[in-house]
Amino acid sequence: MTALTLDTARAILDAALAKIAAMKLKPMAVVVLDARGCIRAAVTQDGASLMRHEVAHGKAYGALAMGLGSRALFKRAGEQPFFIDAVNTMARGALIPVPGGVLIKTASGETIGAVGISGDTSDNDEACCIAGIEAAGLKADAG
Repeated sequence: MTALTLDTARAILDAALAKIAAMKLKPMAVVVLDARGCIRAAVTQDGASLMRHEVAHGKAYGALAMGLGSRALFKRAGEQPFFIDAVNTMARGALIPVPGGVLIKTASGETIGAVGISGDTSDNDEACCIAGIEAAGLKADAG
């Protein structure tokens, strides 16, 4: 298994922050998790609202837990709300099934982590996740 190094996690975070600045978005929280769900890098920008870190973490954690980008989890929550609710209960409420949680994959398709971003629209959050992952030379799977 390929590990998500701290240097790579920081590169993803820095590129995501650059995309946030370039798009002139609202203050964000960015969380990069490794394949085990452990935080490798995280930041909350000045002015971000209170729960942004937790929401960003929940988007990334949910993607990892289910093996699907959070856009797919959002779709599944609409189709199977009882299932997603049951999984979230098992996860002690840690799963946030809305876009903005993106799996980090190697060129061969191995999942090595996930990025979660929260603070603007879900589509903008997701775009910044993808930008960070791709800038690090990895593949993004938003679902």
